[in-house]
Amino acid sequence: VPTKGWAKRVFPELSEDEAVKKLWEAIFYTTRVDKENPIEEWDKHVAEMDRNASFLNEKKFVKLHYTNSKGTDLEVELPKGHIWLSAGSTNANNTVFIANMPTEEVFTLPKKDGVNGKLFSTKPLNYGGNIIDEMEFTFKDGKVVEYDAKIGKKYLDDMFSVDENGKYLGEVALVPYDSPISNSNILFINTLFDENASCHFAFGKAYPTCIEGGTEMTDEELKAHGVNDALIHEDFMVGSSDLSIIGITEDGEEIEIFKDGNWAI
Repeated sequence: VPTKGWAKRVFPELSEDEAVKKLWEAIFYTTRVDKENPIEEWDKHVAEMDRNASFLNEKKFVKLHYTNSKGTDLEVELPKGHIWLSAGSTNANNTVFIANMPTEEVFTLPKKDGVNGKLFSTKPLNYGGNIIDEMEFTFKDGKVVEYDAKIGKKYLDDMFSVDENGKYLGEVALVPYDSPISNSNILFINTLFDENASCHFAFGKAYPTCIEGGTEMTDEELKAHGVNDALIHEDFMVGSSDLSIIGITEDGEEIEIFKDGNWAI
């Protein structure tokens, strides 16, 4: 819900009342509430995300290869038994519900020690109320071995100092560049919104729900399956208008998943 403080951070040039009004309008746009039939639009949106997740689960990719003109050239291994999830969650009574609105992501977890290459961020990260921007990372065997940021590097240092496992990835999320949050071109300074503007990764803890039998595994079993555990889980954006993602199957087949920043499947 837009507060005056949040609205003024997003729209500092407006008066408090105007900023709150504009933030409400932006939220209604990103959640499809402003459509003639928002429930129908939302159902269509969820069905499309479910379709994409099903395709990825059927293919059982062993690796994803990310490239774009910013310099990203990153290979991300996926652990055996990984599961791609989309918007819908199921509670203990087998009722499907949408935990997050807005949401644009289809996500899974990476193999902890299977990330290699160069990665550049594409949008600012709000970390504890501080902005970090224009980040770059070099990964070797899953771990960040070099990093920099043109804005707020000190806060990146702070984040990585919390936990050594925070230098490993815990989430891989696919989000189309052509989506409401991205198209709004608004930095919401709120991760739930901002992460859904772009393909992203998260440093730190992985979700056990993203691997077969993960919720029943012990910590040691999760570790053996390549699932990262950490004190942090921080999403940061890497999607761009020219992002390419190639999925590689166990038998070596290469399938274009993302082309020019959007789904290609």
